[in-house]
Amino acid sequence: MSDRIYNVLFLCTGNSARSILAEAILNKDGQGKFKAFSAGSHPKGKVNPFALRVLERADYPTEGFRSKSWTEFADPGAPVMDFVFTVCDGAAGEACPVWPGQPMTAHWGIEDPAAVQGTDIDKERAFVTALRYLKNRINLFTALPIAKLDSVALGSRLRDIGRGNLAETG
Repeated sequence: MSDRIYNVLFLCTGNSARSILAEAILNKDGQGKFKAFSAGSHPKGKVNPFALRVLERADYPTEGFRSKSWTEFADPGAPVMDFVFTVCDGAAGEACPVWPGQPMTAHWGIEDPAAVQGTDIDKERAFVTALRYLKNRINLFTALPIAKLDSVALGSRLRDIGRGNLAETG
């Protein structure tokens, strides 16, 4: 069994909601095998309070998160990423920095819970839904036999997870 810890970067435009949720989920559920980070192409500068509330209620850590630019992870001395996942359609269509180490990439688009208008209950429901979708995708990802798959097969499975083709990933 490999003691290798894989670095994973979740990208979104604002780095205030979906990418933060994904970072928290993977760091807890993939502990010992994965180290997650998050960033945004145009960071909002603060984490959405509904993201923190939903994480806390789901028993995920909420300390230490901050909205930051993806350029931090392209700078010299930054952790080298093994995987980079976009979780919003905006970031998926943007020109990304060049990532050292040529990580595997995939798009795992999730509707933006921060864009939901309405009552606090409506907003929280949207964040719970986003957390559930991300948790499902991350659980499928952490179950992959990464070291046993060639890069073509691994890339295909990562894209299938993002498309919701869950039956084909197992």
